[in-house]
Amino acid sequence: MSAVAMQEAPPRAGFGSVLRAEWIKLTTVRSTWWTLTAMVVLGAGLTVLMCGLNADWLASADADESPGSFITWGMMIAQITAVVLGALVVTTEYGTGMIRTSFAAVPGRGRVLAAKAVVLAALLFVVGTVTALLGYAGGNYFLDREGIGMALEGDVLRSMYGSGLFMAGLGLLAASVGFLLRHTAATITIVIAFVFVLGNMVMLVPGDVGDVLEKGMPGNAGAAISTPVSFNPNLLDAWPGFGLFVVELAVITLAAWALLRRRDA
Repeated sequence: MSAVAMQEAPPRAGFGSVLRAEWIKLTTVRSTWWTLTAMVVLGAGLTVLMCGLNADWLASADADESPGSFITWGMMIAQITAVVLGALVVTTEYGTGMIRTSFAAVPGRGRVLAAKAVVLAALLFVVGTVTALLGYAGGNYFLDREGIGMALEGDVLRSMYGSGLFMAGLGLLAASVGFLLRHTAATITIVIAFVFVLGNMVMLVPGDVGDVLEKGMPGNAGAAISTPVSFNPNLLDAWPGFGLFVVELAVITLAAWALLRRRDA
């Protein structure tokens, strides 16, 4: 190659540039903000509603659940929005053909995957944590009125940023499956079915096998970190469960990366 040709060759995009590009793509489409708004409304709104409706019962002698199980109640439903956003970050580019432009601009496909993962996880962590805190502030108002308010410390505090961590993890899970399937409806359906539906159905499997499956399903393993007291006492503790969830997420992400390198866009 001549010196002139070498001088005219475009510089290789650094990872910071790829991050900025992915941030722009994520934040300049309306679906992102509609999905995040739904997360806040469902996560915070349902927590406040459930605490308001159940505060009297939780303070009574008849209660068989802890107030800690309700202080992040809405986040159980808001998890769906994290799955939707994680899928859309990837599959909409395949649907429009924009993914070919992304790979042409950044030939190292692993950097595109990594940049999408960083931007998506950061956004979901922040919004998920803020949503949990809003739900706590509103829901704890009703619990305080009944004398069963919960201080923002210990497991309660952990459940706030734990909600953000779990939201980020679910988004990354959906994004990885999106790279594998490259189809929006299929990705959302499979992830929701696997995380939420099968996660509950395995509880019907008897014996030790059922116990292992119940603890090990990704949705069950990761969910404990997002609540001070789980409704299901059979699940793993918060940090061991989240550690298992991260391992499962890493396996799926590596599979997505390996397939991404081998097939055409």
